[in-house]
Amino acid sequence: MVEEGGIALFARPPSKLKTRPRKEDNALPKTVTRPAVVSVPPSGAKAGEDDTATFRSLGLSDWMAGVCRGLGMPSPTAVQRACIPAILAGRDVIAVSQTGTGKTAAFALPILQLLARDPFGVFALVLTPTRELALQLADHFRALGSGGALRDAVIIGGVDGQAQARALTQRPHLVVATPGRLAGLLAQDPGLAACLARVRCLVLDEADRMLDASFEPELATVLAALPEERQTLLFSATMTRTLVGLQRDLLRDAFFYEAYAGLQTAARLREEYMLLPQKVKEVYLVYLLEQLEALKLRSAIVFVSTRRNCSLLQHLLAELGIKAAALHSGLPQRDRVAALDRFRAGVVPVLLATDVAARGLDIPDVDLVVNYDLPHLARDYVHRVGRTARAGRAGWSLSFVTQYDVELVRAIEGLLGRQLAAFEAPEKEVLAGITKVYAARRMAALRLAEEEDAAGATGQRRKKTRPAEAEAERPKGRPGGERTPKTATIAREEV
Repeated sequence: MVEEGGIALFARPPSKLKTRPRKEDNALPKTVTRPAVVSVPPSGAKAGEDDTATFRSLGLSDWMAGVCRGLGMPSPTAVQRACIPAILAGRDVIAVSQTGTGKTAAFALPILQLLARDPFGVFALVLTPTRELALQLADHFRALGSGGALRDAVIIGGVDGQAQARALTQRPHLVVATPGRLAGLLAQDPGLAACLARVRCLVLDEADRMLDASFEPELATVLAALPEERQTLLFSATMTRTLVGLQRDLLRDAFFYEAYAGLQTAARLREEYMLLPQKVKEVYLVYLLEQLEALKLRSAIVFVSTRRNCSLLQHLLAELGIKAAALHSGLPQRDRVAALDRFRAGVVPVLLATDVAARGLDIPDVDLVVNYDLPHLARDYVHRVGRTARAGRAGWSLSFVTQYDVELVRAIEGLLGRQLAAFEAPEKEVLAGITKVYAARRMAALRLAEEEDAAGATGQRRKKTRPAEAEAERPKGRPGGERTPKTATIAREEV
């Protein structure tokens, strides 16, 4: 047993997992793909690439291989070639691979094949840090399991908790959840733990973030409801000290795949910064967004530090006639889904977002990432700019650097091992629009204040009229619902 922050993550030796695989699934192929940088235990994969491997040769059924071909996946990626046989063999897996390498299919495909042999009860539980990632993972499972009568439930915040509890009692094959909401449901109704009593496979997606201390209470509650004999799969794009520790402690039992050469940005990503005064950041942003068409850029994600800044910029751009959608944790779930759908469909060319959109979201056609506010953690910069230059495409990232951000830039450059290039905008041309931008900012501030006043009044009315219902939405033992404790070292999504 390995304790991570008091959590029994791997609850039993993997060799005791009771599975009923076919004979051919028990044997790993003689050669499992490994990229240039790989770390596996002696009992794991052998060295060498096998670019001729097919999904069928990895142990997947003809039906699953056919689904992959139908979805435009003619051959497995490196992480899929390494991990699929190990998962089919019933082993615990820790896999670290860069964003966009096919990690989701690496665990979804073998889970679906194993599920087909015993399709009763909740077979797999997938935990992920944000609502958007949970919805995206569920979509991937549905696509890969098309034609297989897969029943799933997505358990996330911002949706009716009672309906989600009922969905759990119907024993879906797959549950994809954010840990805060699932832990909250289990705390409100301990009887729901029985719905998870047959879970055979636990997946932590974005495992480096899931194992952060801020998720520890929720993870402890969820893991306590799971059976001791289970298969645990950790998938991450980032190697952390926690994952290194798990590698060391589980060296003889778990399968490890590591294709990680440190936090790196895409080779075809053009990374630049623009030095400007704090008081004219909005002016430069408006100028840049007005030039998207001239620069032949179809879409841009603008990252900001807070929900309030996100809403303020959305109102400002609306005043100036620039179409933009906003995505942050303070929005109702239906608005978050709608914002992503509109951006993906090209209805709006600009997405204003907090770091809730920095990880894992699959939006292939993002031409530009703007760091309007630089992240406080250098690694978050890498995750943000990873939203562009995906799947071999070119991309551009531009970071706004004010007089207060010099140390943040140095930290980013220290992590990358190189300096960012400077980008010069025509100052006179930019500042020619300062009057209209300042006027729009005043109107935006007024509209935001009106919204906040209305939201505050609505909240007070709900508190007076429905105190019991409002209290039921909060996980026990934490005032303020599913919000992050102030002592958390890293701000996380309000799940």
